[in-house]
Amino acid sequence: MDPLSKFRLAVMVSLLASACAKGQTDPMTSAQPSLSPPIVIAHRGASGLRPEHTIAAYELAIAQGADVIEPDLVPTKDDVLVARHENDISDTTDVADHPEFAGRRTTKRIDGKTITGWFTEDFTLAELKTLRAKERVPLLRPGNTTYDGRFEVPTLAEIIALAKRESKARGRTIAIYPETKHPSYFASIGHPIEARLVAQLKAAGWDSADAPVFIQSFEIDNLKALHALTPIRLIQLLDKDGGPADGAVARYADMTTPAGLAAVAVYAWGIGPNKAMVMDGRSPTDLVRDAHAAGLRVHPWTFRAENYFLPSAYRKGINPRGAGDVADEIRDQLRAGIDGFFTDFPAIGVEARDAARAAAPARSAE
Repeated sequence: MDPLSKFRLAVMVSLLASACAKGQTDPMTSAQPSLSPPIVIAHRGASGLRPEHTIAAYELAIAQGADVIEPDLVPTKDDVLVARHENDISDTTDVADHPEFAGRRTTKRIDGKTITGWFTEDFTLAELKTLRAKERVPLLRPGNTTYDGRFEVPTLAEIIALAKRESKARGRTIAIYPETKHPSYFASIGHPIEARLVAQLKAAGWDSADAPVFIQSFEIDNLKALHALTPIRLIQLLDKDGGPADGAVARYADMTTPAGLAAVAVYAWGIGPNKAMVMDGRSPTDLVRDAHAAGLRVHPWTFRAENYFLPSAYRKGINPRGAGDVADEIRDQLRAGIDGFFTDFPAIGVEARDAARAAAPARSAE
């Protein structure tokens, strides 16, 4: 056996041992349908082409071949989980155009930041359903503004129903990848997320390690609480700078050492790092190697086509909203060994992933 094959075998054995140690069903031997890595995760849907976190964005992502759709979850006043990038809905809905809600505009302190706007926890679901979504970054994605005012704010229940319906219609698994937004903040104001999320997933029949669900969070205590409530796969999100809002550790950087990753592996199935943590220019860092050694999968975020979001090596021209070579960026990270990735442009991601699969030996299933 050549050295590369020996390394792949060692990684697979490590992953299997980690899953067994956590009492999780290993997807490679599960009778349930599984996803094959590297997986394409539609970041807020096909959000490069439709306003984010709308059913239309999720539907387009699925049509373009995404394996997974990602809703960020926040609660309403009546504790219904809905999909918004933030609980501040000033930039993602037309709430400012509704005079009946003018008095709801307020200032809050969330995760150490002072924010003025309209917040989901101050609206019932019925009230939120009177609003319509709009493009969050219109200067970078002016084409998406064509769809402003067309779509409602979707609930988690509606997203689950969509994933199930499309899985059946297309004969392939469409998974969901919810993120718990500001969980410690919501707990502090009497709207804890964890138990409600787990109960809703369980009601959908998703209460196992091979369910078509990944739950992600930038916070640590939130994931540890979820680990005690459900065997569903958990993903610890990591950023290049700063640290989690719950203060469980001082810096995300402390979690990326071999010892830090081993600690994460006690409660999480994988990590979701800022893509800049995977590559130093066009050279891989040690993060993927070290994460795999700890038994963790790696799903970096977020791959976007516009020059504004791309490292200089992948930009084309000087127009910030012009299209660069995000496919090349994705290919470089796939060569670094990532197990999946978040993208606003699922069609580009699927094409790059499929090309990488064709050029590489088979990898272990998700």
